[in-house]
Formats: sequence, structure tokens, C-alpha cells
Amino acid sequence: MMKLQWAKEIAEFIDPTNVKVDEPLNKYTMTKLGGPADVFVMAETEEQAGQVVKYARKNNVPIFLLGNGSNMVIRDGGIRGIVLNLSKLDQIHIDGTTVYAQSGALIIDVSRAAAAESLTGLEFSCGIPGSVGGAMAMNAGAYGGEINDVIESCKVLTQEGDVIVLSKEELELGYRKSIIQSQGFYALSSIFQLQKGNKQEIDATIEDFTFKRTSKQPLEFPSAGSVFKRPPGMFAGKLIQDSELQGKGVGGAEVSTKHAGFIINKDNATATDYIETIRMVQKVVKEKFDVELETEVRIVGEDAVPTK
Repeated sequence: MMKLQWAKEIAEFIDPTNVKVDEPLNKYTMTKLGGPADVFVMAETEEQAGQVVKYARKNNVPIFLLGNGSNMVIRDGGIRGIVLNLSKLDQIHIDGTTVYAQSGALIIDVSRAAAAESLTGLEFSCGIPGSVGGAMAMNAGAYGGEINDVIESCKVLTQEGDVIVLSKEELELGYRKSIIQSQGFYALSSIFQLQKGNKQEIDATIEDFTFKRTSKQPLEFPSAGSVFKRPPGMFAGKLIQDSELQGKGVGGAEVSTKHAGFIINKDNATATDYIETIRMVQKVVKEKFDVELETEVRIVGEDAVPTK
């Protein structure tokens, strides 16, 4: 099997304990969904990440970057080729008003580190359950703020394994998009430029945003977060709520009764259940309001092969 050969060769330059064959990906996603990766690799340094990308390129092996799996649904058949995980690249450093964060760090942790140094600007991200890399790729935002407001530059790997640094302008950040996403780059680290603020006010804002998140979002169940992009001049959650879809779903997946913009893994759902629930919501909202709901979550991987 090719995957055994890939794993053996990658283990020559990556700690073998960080290279796994047929690793279930539901262990690494917020939905607790997803089939196996042919080869799952955890890089411990930016150099190792580059080596893995170059290996995949040289050997014509598909490669997929998996952050903390907060904004995606991996199909039940899993992902072919190499799945590269950067969660061990999680360093955060602060120098004055400049914050350096590696892509595996959680954006929530970066926001807390900034608050501890009385730095304002990242409070909005205290409720975003994703990694810095994922937040960069989709220009994540909440509560009126977004990455575009505070980013200075981002170091990325190209698909060829070359390292380049992109300025704020070069990142081409838009609503839930960036050049990282469109060009298939791999974010390695980011530099944020914040401002000195009043620590009590910063802490109060974070406490307020955290309360809003915990009181309104179904955090007690696995989910991919907010499933749909906001249609122009509307709110996806309101359209879904007005379509009377809360509590409905397919299999073990269900539109949350707490927040209609979320689909939860309520009872051992499969990825197929989750995706069919998404499609059902899109269909009903289209029929009722003539609005095409576009997914914010990424749906990746392959369907499971039916058993005979």
C-alpha cells in the first residue's frame, strides 16, 4: 500500500510517533465527525511543515492542512493522501503592542494573552473556536471585529513548500476569505498590531462577549460553529428560525433549538447526516424565502464506500 510507504519515508524526517496511518479524523474535529486519513502527520516546527509539503509535491501525493477542525465537516470516507496538522506550532509572543502567534495556537488564547498585557483589538476573537491559521484563512470575525482589523502580516507556505511573508494588503482579506484560502497556502504564523488599552475595559468586553457566546450558542454539543454565511442584509439564523427548522435534522444531526445558525451532532451523527441536514436547510430556506444560503463551513474528504 502506498500509504505505508509514504508514512515510512516521512518518518525519516518527522518523529515516527507523529506519523500515523489510517488515523480517524473525528478525533481532531469540533463536530466529532470524519473518516480516516491515509497518513496523518503532526509537524513540530515550521521547517518540518515545509519538508512535508515538499515531500508531497515531489511524490505527487495529495496533501490537506487540518487546523483544529472547527469550521469544517470531513466526510465519512476520510481524506486520501497526507493530512498535515500544525497544532503543535502554538507559540505566542508579545513585544510592546506587537503580537506574534503561530498558526496552531488557538485564537482565543491569543486574545487572552493580549488582554493580559492590556492590549486591545482582539477582544472580538475571544469567542472564535479556531486556530490562528484557520482564522487567518477565512478572515474570521465576530461581534463587529475581524482579523483584517488587526493583522500586520502572515508567514505562509506555498504549495511548493516555499516560505513567503504576506503583508495585510497582499492577504486580500474579504468576508470569510483570503488569498491563503484561494491559493491553497498554509499559514505558519501571524503578526498582529494592537493598541494599549484599559485592562478593566478589555476584560469586561471579553467577559461580555464570552457570556453572549455561552448563553446563545449550543456549546454543549459538537458542532462546526456557524454553518452559513450571512446573506446580504439578512441573518441566516433568522431565516432558518422563521422556516421552523429548529429541532429538525437527519439521523443524529439537528438544527440547534438554541441557535438556528448551528447544526449539532446531537446523537452519534455521521458526516452524511450532518451534510444532509445542511442541504435540507438550504432547500427549505430557498423554497420559503428564495434565498440561497451559502455554507461558511468547508465540506471536505470522500464519502464512505458502501459496505456490501
